[in-house]
Amino acid sequence: MMIKDFFVNIVDEAAKKAAMDKKLGAAENINAKFVCETPKNPEFGDYAINVSALARDAKMAPPLIAKAIVEYINPADFSINTVAGFINFKLEEGFLKKIVEEVLLEKENFGKINMGQGKKVNIEYVSANPTGPFHIGHGRWAALGSSLAEVMKFAGYDVYQEFYINDAGNQINKLAMSLELRVKELEGETVEWPEDAYKGDYLIDCAKRYIEAGKPTGYGEFAKVDMLRLQKELLEKFETHFDCFFSETTLYKSKEVEKCLETLDKAGKLYEKDGALWFRTTDYTDDQDRVLKKKDGSNTYLTADIAYHKNKFDRGFEYLIDIWGADHHGYIPRMKASIDALGNNSNNFEVLLGQLVNIIQNGEAVRMGKRKKMVTLDELVDEVGVDATRFWMLMRSIDTTLDFDVDLAKQKNDQNPVFYVQYAHARCCSILRKAAEDRLDTESGEKLPPYIIKEDLDKVLSNPQIGILFNNDEKSIEATRGLILRLEEFKSVIEGAVRLRAPYLLCKYASNLAYDFHHFYNFTRVLSEDKELTKSRLMIVAAVKNVLGEVFKLLKISAPEKM
Repeated sequence: MMIKDFFVNIVDEAAKKAAMDKKLGAAENINAKFVCETPKNPEFGDYAINVSALARDAKMAPPLIAKAIVEYINPADFSINTVAGFINFKLEEGFLKKIVEEVLLEKENFGKINMGQGKKVNIEYVSANPTGPFHIGHGRWAALGSSLAEVMKFAGYDVYQEFYINDAGNQINKLAMSLELRVKELEGETVEWPEDAYKGDYLIDCAKRYIEAGKPTGYGEFAKVDMLRLQKELLEKFETHFDCFFSETTLYKSKEVEKCLETLDKAGKLYEKDGALWFRTTDYTDDQDRVLKKKDGSNTYLTADIAYHKNKFDRGFEYLIDIWGADHHGYIPRMKASIDALGNNSNNFEVLLGQLVNIIQNGEAVRMGKRKKMVTLDELVDEVGVDATRFWMLMRSIDTTLDFDVDLAKQKNDQNPVFYVQYAHARCCSILRKAAEDRLDTESGEKLPPYIIKEDLDKVLSNPQIGILFNNDEKSIEATRGLILRLEEFKSVIEGAVRLRAPYLLCKYASNLAYDFHHFYNFTRVLSEDKELTKSRLMIVAAVKNVLGEVFKLLKISAPEKM
């Protein structure tokens, strides 16, 4: 249980008892939902609950309500005070010890919650056309989708990750034409490039492979397979692993697209106008009806997409999450309309819209584009590394434009946010190593035994029982308290990251935890001749290492032990 929930329950039970004993004025039934927050002024306490919501029923002033409720609370390892209509709680040493011990005992299970209760969720993301390398935006969706999947699994969901391959339609025809032109160029012909062709240099390498392979298939099929292979290789490198790559063409081969049209037609949701087939999406929340089949008999992009989302529900997924670019905002109502029209519930379909990424290099924005020379995700990863790319892609809410500073992401100092958090983990590992190593007296040159032998350290961490937590140093006490409270916060961060679909909260948490740890280290001597105090502080260091390690797993970045 999260500490905030613990205090909410305490206040709720105390308020009900106070009401039964007629201590809350006219209030007989307590229906208020209390919320536990962190006070803006830390002098008031670590947590606070506002009971002012009871004032209307009780017909009492909030300060009197708070004092009446407090009479029914028996503090255990925490102290209480009231300010105005707030009940404030401050954790005492015993409670803080339990937090550290819990982190070490639960290990990788610390912070896990069962929000999902095994609910089957399909997260579809990236889903780029197989017409060229991933652009930078694809990297943001890859980082977000894969991290969100990990966080939701951590919170008890049964998550399935899917990549939709848009391999049917005019873009494949353009790809085939573009590859053919590149092949002709390599064979010495002079060619004219249409304006809408894919002119990127990446097709030169593809053309070379096509020639070397003896021109085994049609241009379109070869280019599609070759591009998809490169995309999959980069995704694996980028720590983005899909359970399924779903091909759009399979929807046509299995007749699912036509079956969807038949179902919509029987339901009275289709009509013909100007030689085209229209879908009555205005029966739902769309602002206008949409064409599903054009005058020439070809289907629109929406038609196959409708069949695809029906396919996902038919496969047994209870909830669908799609990650799209912000320019697809208008596409949501028509997709929700199709889900409802085909008998599923559009409330079980969610779209996360993400803003663009600006690449900043040498202080200037770098122009990106698919059809000309471009900055690709592959180039960015090679430049700054997987960890830095993923962390930077994740550290801002997706509803804001991200400025990715390449030069800063490459720096090995505290100005680089990913270096800062990884260094905290490496420092934890270094302290734990040094604690069990032989020492050298710098004055006499004499060899000294370790602060704690490795076997004893392992026992301490596997069966944590903190004896003494603080000494008399006020700054150390403050830093230690802040660090332990930050460890406890991990539970609520997980809940928030899932509920808000916001892995960036984990990046923010990692930064705050790293800051609190460095602050603790600056004011607290971990290794000393005081064996009991050393053991306690090593347990705190190990707890920080464990939680940071779990955050890194969820962000899918490495947890270095040395830097």
